[in-house]
Amino acid sequence: MLLDAARIPFGRRVLPGLALILAAMAAFLAPTVAQAQEPVVRVAPDGTVDVPAMRVPVSDFLSPEAKAYMAEHLIQMQQPELLAQEDGVPIFMMPYLARQKALFAHERRDHEIGGVPVYDYTPSAGIEPENRNRVLINLHGGGFMGCFPGCAELESIPLTALGRIRIVSVDYRQGPEHQFPAASEDVAAVYRALLETYPAENIGIYGCSAGGMLTGQSVAWFQRHGLPRPGAIGIFCAGATMSSTGFGGDSDFVNGPIGDSRPPPPWPRPGNPRRAGLPYFADADLRDPLVSPAASDEVLAAFPPTLIITGTRGFELSSSVYTHTQLVRLGVDADLHVWEGLFHGFFYNADVPESHQAYDVMLRFFDRHLGR
Repeated sequence: MLLDAARIPFGRRVLPGLALILAAMAAFLAPTVAQAQEPVVRVAPDGTVDVPAMRVPVSDFLSPEAKAYMAEHLIQMQQPELLAQEDGVPIFMMPYLARQKALFAHERRDHEIGGVPVYDYTPSAGIEPENRNRVLINLHGGGFMGCFPGCAELESIPLTALGRIRIVSVDYRQGPEHQFPAASEDVAAVYRALLETYPAENIGIYGCSAGGMLTGQSVAWFQRHGLPRPGAIGIFCAGATMSSTGFGGDSDFVNGPIGDSRPPPPWPRPGNPRRAGLPYFADADLRDPLVSPAASDEVLAAFPPTLIITGTRGFELSSSVYTHTQLVRLGVDADLHVWEGLFHGFFYNADVPESHQAYDVMLRFFDRHLGR
C-alpha cells in the first residue's frame, strides 16, 4: 500500500530524516571528541613531565604464581597495619618467613663477631666441601630502621640451604637511634674478625634494599680504612647512589606507584637535595662516596666483582642500572639482572618461580667469583 506523503504529519516526515543526519554527524565527529577527552601529557620547559592518570596491568611475562603475588603485594601495601613490625618482622612478611623455614633446612646460632650481634646460618645438610673455606656476610634490608631479624632471615635462609654455605647476617646499628657511619663501622668489625679465619677473596657480602646500599658503602669504608676488598659483592634491591627522595633517577617517581602502591614524592624535591630522607643519614652528605660510592670513580673502580639484582617495578631500578653502567665503564666485572614486572625485594616469597631464579643467580655468581 502506497502512502501519500502529503497526508503524513510534518513531524513524522521530518524527524526520522533529521535523526539520520545527526547520527551521521556524530559518527563523523566522534574521533575528534574522543581526542579532546584523551589525557594530555604536559612537559615543562625544564623537561619535567606531568603524566595523567593511567592503568598499568600486571605484566604478561610473569609466571602465574608471580602474577598473583604481584597483585597481592600491591593490595597489601595499601594496608598500613600490615607494614607494622612485630619483633623485627613486618606482618606482611610473616607468611613468607614461615614458608622459608619449612622449605629450607638450616641451623642458626645467635652470637657476636667482632663485638657485633649476628645470626650465623649453616645448612642442615652440612656445608659443601668446596665452601668450607668460604663465607657470605648478609646485610639485611629495612630502610636502616628495622626488619631485623625479619629481612635477615628472608635473605639468608634460602641461600644457606640451597648453596650449602655459611652465612653471617649482621645486626648493624640503625636509625633513628644511630646515624651514619655506625652501620659501616659494624660491618667492618665483623669483616675484620672473619678475616682472621677466611682469606678476603673467599668472603662475599650482599644485601637487599638498605642492605644492598650498605654493601656498597662498606666496600667504600674498607677502602678508606685499608681493609682488603672482599672476593665479590651483591647489591640487591639497591644501587650505589642515593637521593633526597630514594635511590635516585626516574624510578624515584615512576616505580613507587606501580611497584609498591606508594605515591611519587612531591616535586620539587623537599628540603636539601644533598640530604637523604632517612633518619640514619640525617647529617650525611649524599655526595660523600662513603654514602654514595658511585659519586667517586676512584672508589667505584676499586670495587670487587659485583652482582646487581632489581625488578622493572623496583623503585631502585634507575640506581641499579646507573650503578652497573658506571662499574662497566670503569672496568669492574659487574652483572645486572632485572626481573620483568616485579618489585622491590620480590624474592622474599619462596613460592614464586622468579624467586628461585634469583637465588640461583646469586649462588652461581658467588661460586664463580669467590676463592676456594
